[in-house]
Amino acid sequence: MELTYEKCGDYLIPNLIPDREPEGELRKFGLMRRKYLKEHRSGVYSGLLLTGKLKEHLLMVQEQAEQRFDVLVEQMAAAEGVTEQLKAANQMFWVRKMNNVRARAEEVVREEIIYF
Repeated sequence: MELTYEKCGDYLIPNLIPDREPEGELRKFGLMRRKYLKEHRSGVYSGLLLTGKLKEHLLMVQEQAEQRFDVLVEQMAAAEGVTEQLKAANQMFWVRKMNNVRARAEEVVREEIIYF
């Protein structure tokens, strides 16, 4: 391992170059996971941050959470009869039911994936 140094006054500071972060944008579930780790699992957060694996972990959790959320919304909507026919017949009722389904699915995802 070869290190290069930069002189800063009387001190030599090592030039530390981190590995490239994976491409991808953190969205709702990734940001929720980062906040949870930072506030409640600071050791895990610091370890991932120092090894350069934090964003990779967040993107992986985000992908799993989004897939699980989509599956849950689809299953819950089918189980409760929230269909396109209902949407055409009574749009406000459909919106109420769909918002309820999405809120419950998000709660399940938070408990199963984000806060695990």
